[in-house]
Amino acid sequence: MSMLMEEIPVTLHHFLESVHHIRKVEKGMFLFQEGTSADELFIVKSGIIQISKIIPDGRELTLRMCSHGDFIGELNLFSTAPKYLLSGRVTESGEVAVIKKDVLEEKLSNDLVLSHEFMKWMSQQYRKTQAKFRDLVLHGKKGALYSTLIRMSNTHGMKTNKGILIELPLTNQELANFCGTSREVVNRLLSELRKNEIISIDKGTITINDLEYLKREIDCEDCPAVICRID
Repeated sequence: MSMLMEEIPVTLHHFLESVHHIRKVEKGMFLFQEGTSADELFIVKSGIIQISKIIPDGRELTLRMCSHGDFIGELNLFSTAPKYLLSGRVTESGEVAVIKKDVLEEKLSNDLVLSHEFMKWMSQQYRKTQAKFRDLVLHGKKGALYSTLIRMSNTHGMKTNKGILIELPLTNQELANFCGTSREVVNRLLSELRKNEIISIDKGTITINDLEYLKREIDCEDCPAVICRID
């Protein structure tokens, strides 16, 4: 089970597991798209869902990569005539559990314990998003990439004798989407990091050799790993 679902309080977790049906999703399809009517929320059972937003110049900014246990669509709760604020595209086929928005809203309205747990959990998700945008705004393109690598190490990293291996394979374009920049910029920044032996890349897989360097460069506040993540 993913870290995110483990963070959800027990009462809320049990409720979410009890009100859904299962939907198969195929790679390349959209689970939902920005601007469309929002009446469903989702828990990822298998596969990977990329949550992103199109920014004004037409580029895609990836905000989350969601896998088993992750909860998606919570931003649309308790809003009138809600529309999805982001898009969810399937990057690895799997299944999602579907929760009707009005069912969850009714339960939260009538269960104070459940609603309190949900608000605490949502506050933590907000802190994650706020921390990511702080890095994007304060430290520019270089900081955005360094921050993304740090978050990936916390989410998908495995310690090896060479450093931290990021087990989630991503293309440079996908990395660029996380940073809100172009593939060319990411190519150049990665080349600089490789030249200085901060990272190494083997068959498209990144190993971070000097994590502390990346942290120093963005004045890392050493947020808990539960906050500094990409899911």
